[in-house]
Amino acid sequence: MSRNTLAALALLTLTATVQAADIPAASGTPATASDYTLTANVTLASQYRYRGLMQTNNKPAVQGGFDLTHASGFYLGNWNSSISWLNDSDSDVSAPVEMDFYGGYKGNIADGMPVDLGVLRYYYPGDYPSGYTSPDTTELYAGVGYGPVMFKYSIAMTNLFGFADSRYSQYFDLSGNFDTGVWGLTVNAHIGRQNVRNVDNGSYTDWKVGLTKDFGHGLAISLAYLDTNADRAVYTNTRGRDMGRATGLLSVTKTF
Repeated sequence: MSRNTLAALALLTLTATVQAADIPAASGTPATASDYTLTANVTLASQYRYRGLMQTNNKPAVQGGFDLTHASGFYLGNWNSSISWLNDSDSDVSAPVEMDFYGGYKGNIADGMPVDLGVLRYYYPGDYPSGYTSPDTTELYAGVGYGPVMFKYSIAMTNLFGFADSRYSQYFDLSGNFDTGVWGLTVNAHIGRQNVRNVDNGSYTDWKVGLTKDFGHGLAISLAYLDTNADRAVYTNTRGRDMGRATGLLSVTKTF
């Protein structure tokens, strides 16, 4: 994704926010500012893990983003995080930030059965050596839930995170968030399967179990245990770290 494209996305989102009252709603009637909701979030984490793999070499991460949603269910969003995994895997790369841009639709196909359909672009601005396979990745996703459980399927329409010839790699995600009804605690559980096309031993399974404490006023603290069965021969960085080894993760999130 080019810098001009990023600028266009930012301008589009800003225009949607400022001129919300001028955009027609899905029903054909004029939308009002109350049809739109803009939220922001910021997180401090002991490290950043994605699909079980370390992204900051076991070091803390600063993260944040925003979401613009319409009453009809359509949404746009951006999320960002500090990273080091690209430089950790190749010292000639300088790319310290991940920027995610996404949009889609959330609704219900039946009572208690939400759906989520959309597209997500992972963008890693930085400097790369000649011939380096771009880590920028675009995925389409579709999710369906039942009660506290959600199943989500993602498919890469580009190479996956810098793996050459890996287009159409897939990720299967089964997650659940179970309110205990005690002290504002929610049990978080997840298992996922990353299939990486045309990469020997590149596919793996990851899983997580954790607790989230809701303090109200948009403040939450999460503690989780994560692990994978990722092949060390494939997922060991140049720092000698096994990117998929088991770890604990502590994060504090504030939503506005």
